[in-house]
Amino acid sequence: MAQLNEAALVRFVTKACKAAKLKGSVNVVVTSSREMRSLNRRFRGQDKPTDVLSFPPTAEFANGLAGDVAISQDIAAKNAQVMGHAPAEEIKILALHGVLHLAGYDHESDDGEMGREENRLRRKLGLPVGLIERSGKTSARKR
Repeated sequence: MAQLNEAALVRFVTKACKAAKLKGSVNVVVTSSREMRSLNRRFRGQDKPTDVLSFPPTAEFANGLAGDVAISQDIAAKNAQVMGHAPAEEIKILALHGVLHLAGYDHESDDGEMGREENRLRRKLGLPVGLIERSGKTSARKR
């Protein structure tokens, strides 16, 4: 994404991790919907692309690593257009969502706790409407 270079994304993810009280480094890959479909099928058993996936480290690799986040550039661009903000903002929204999953939140089972935290951090970090908030329900987004 032209508006969000690697250094800017690293700075944002560092801020998001600090705000979410997540310790350790987070690797972020921005990739195609085709690759996201492959990852979603392999790790979640769902044969379709998704916007963001989070991968906590396995015990043997946890030394200083909080986890990995994969983001679909294609879906981010489409969502940004629909929502009326820049694709760079959408990548940040998706990165924040992924960071919150790595911090232990799970909107599919937490009675809105992740949605409230995403909303709070989104405002703190100056982002437009978040994934859970714009869906209108707590279990609408994929991990």
